[in-house]
Amino acid sequence: MSKLICRVFIICLSLFSSVSYAQVSSVQNIQARKILSLNGKWNYIVDPYENGYYDYRHDPFDQSKTGTGGFFDDKVQKDKSELIEYNFDLSPQMNVPGDWNSQSEKLELYEGTVWLRRKFNATPEAGKRYFVYFAAVNYESHIYLNGKKLGVHKGGFTPFQFEVTGKLNKGENSLVVKADNTRKQDEIPTVNTDWWNYGGITRDVFLAELPEHYINDYKIQLSKGRKNAINFSLKLADAFAGQEITLTIPELKLEKKYKTDSEGKISDEFTWNNLNLWSPENPKLYAVNIKSATENIQDQVGFRTIEVKGNDILLNGKSVFLRGISIHDENPLLAGRLRSEGDMRMMLQWAKDMNCNYVRLAHYPHNEEMVRLADEMGLLVWAEVPVYWTISWENPATYANAKQQLTDLILRDKNRASVIVWSIGNETPLSTPRLNFMSNLAETARSLDDTRLVAAALEVHRDGNTIILNDPLGEKIDLVSFNEYAGWYWGGTPAEITKYSFNIKYNKPVVITEFGGDALGGFHADENTRWSEEYQESLYKNQIAMLTKIEALRGMTPWILTDFRSPRRQHPVYQNFWNRKGLISETGKKKKAFFVLKDFYNQMQTKYK
Repeated sequence: MSKLICRVFIICLSLFSSVSYAQVSSVQNIQARKILSLNGKWNYIVDPYENGYYDYRHDPFDQSKTGTGGFFDDKVQKDKSELIEYNFDLSPQMNVPGDWNSQSEKLELYEGTVWLRRKFNATPEAGKRYFVYFAAVNYESHIYLNGKKLGVHKGGFTPFQFEVTGKLNKGENSLVVKADNTRKQDEIPTVNTDWWNYGGITRDVFLAELPEHYINDYKIQLSKGRKNAINFSLKLADAFAGQEITLTIPELKLEKKYKTDSEGKISDEFTWNNLNLWSPENPKLYAVNIKSATENIQDQVGFRTIEVKGNDILLNGKSVFLRGISIHDENPLLAGRLRSEGDMRMMLQWAKDMNCNYVRLAHYPHNEEMVRLADEMGLLVWAEVPVYWTISWENPATYANAKQQLTDLILRDKNRASVIVWSIGNETPLSTPRLNFMSNLAETARSLDDTRLVAAALEVHRDGNTIILNDPLGEKIDLVSFNEYAGWYWGGTPAEITKYSFNIKYNKPVVITEFGGDALGGFHADENTRWSEEYQESLYKNQIAMLTKIEALRGMTPWILTDFRSPRRQHPVYQNFWNRKGLISETGKKKKAFFVLKDFYNQMQTKYK
């Protein structure tokens, strides 16, 4: 593709993005604002034919002349002759946050539309602004308040909000969500994944009360490669000049005063010596206070640097080996998405029990609370967007969606010290359109945040006993990061895989983002019997022997911490809709390979002290 065509392509994508994603970016650190939780019991209606959205001519009710007639009206019968074919009050309830697949047996495999409704009371005040904030709804959501449409959002794992100032009733309000988790070719992710497509309102819902000129976004972190240069920026929700802002870090006796410029912004860089830098061994967080005339925002922020130099990954200037594991946003012990701090802390503690200093949060943005816990517990994080397998690479709308999800992830988590990698995708097949798509995402990540590494989980191919990595996307990213499944999907038995060697084109740190094999917890046999713990144990031993021959190896996140549910995994005895590659079973039992990896990480910790 010529440079001119590339420029035109990028311009078209940019224009499309500005049209399709016009809503205000979500508020930074929503939990620190004045919020009313709308979590709890929501009534729901399963609607496979979307009768609540389309009339019998398949025209949307919310686009009709009256804008009424759908389930979003939340009507109740006022006289006995009135025909209404739904009733939220008499419908069952489900917990929010929570997916519908794990809360109703008949919905376990359901994909489609479910309507959810929550009634709440509000007392809106003059001079205040109000927003309905969703931390995540999977996948396409249409949001209605008191029968009026607020807007539409696509993407199952990123936060979004709609302003409801002037739309709230004093007293009772009805919030209705049309959630649709139907898989579609042109979406992100696309139709083919290897995880359960949990539908519904899977994360927190809040009604936020904010001042007229509220702080929409802020960033506080070290400048790239500088251990004593603090970069602070802030943006009001509107272009309001002269707003007085005070930044305070009490432990450092730091206080800085600013006034917003004509665009409602602040941007500053200043040096501050003797910072206690964050690391897995020392997860130091400072209490940070950002105060205006009308807001007082508290946060916990760690300061650290991350960069690559030759084959090394440098954390705070020191070479580090990333002792990692991959994690899905799913509780193996209790069906469904991780719902609470306890769920998330359990998963991260299991990683620490293996002596990990690093986790890959695959294959989509995880809960914000998960990343905050990683800050607290001292775990480095690879954060990813669901550009997964075979995407519609040449569809501008698909790219705009991917770019928006990446943008939302970075804006949400840019103040978390634990996050060291923005991942733009997983196992995407080689082609020119794919390279353009992924290269543009890499550029987007760097433009939004130049202080972290940009990577992707690449694929390899083989020539005889040589495993080759020469993906041209490797030029655009900071790590040689790739998945390989020798000993499971190819390469013979575990004992045979040590014959392989690697031919890696790029002189960069190597991080193996996936390897592994399935084992049914509690099934024991010899090391050549598929599905046994002994097979998985032998596979890990021989993978480690094979991979440690790579001179530039600087980390790994084997697949995966725990068994997880997947419709692709259908063997009635060994899988039964579970991917069994976990090192911990669905009952919480550590498999034999868990201890193989732990022993290796103990060795690597000693080596990289």
